[in-house]
Amino acid sequence: MAEHTSSSITIDAAPADVMEVIADFDRYPEWSGEVKEADILTKDDRGRAEQVRMVLDAGAIKDDYTLAYTWTGEDEVSWALVKSQMLRALDGSYRLAPVDGGKRTEVTYQLTVDVKIPMLGMIKRKAEKVIIDRALAGLKKRVETV
Repeated sequence: MAEHTSSSITIDAAPADVMEVIADFDRYPEWSGEVKEADILTKDDRGRAEQVRMVLDAGAIKDDYTLAYTWTGEDEVSWALVKSQMLRALDGSYRLAPVDGGKRTEVTYQLTVDVKIPMLGMIKRKAEKVIIDRALAGLKKRVETV
């Protein structure tokens, strides 16, 4: 059964600035601790990534996989697993909400992970939490220092 985790963080930047960093997949290895490689395979007519290949190392979960991205307006992006060696599911989203009149942004990261090999639910949830916590902390640091 797939696990689901969600967490939020407030970033001292406008939503557009946060989304710019989220959409810059080539730089993920610089700020997202678990993503070791990220290659955009296809783009939509607006130049946004549609499919991205990534190499993940999240301790208990290591994989080379491809995600398909769906962009909803300017404040949400979601993804679904296309192919993977180890994962059955790696689906999630970033949702941005303006705070303080748009000077700050609340970012909510939702993630569902499932693996093909037998693994204790406790270990899957811990890996999922590590991915989310590090991604949000890395995103905040990256946006606030750019």
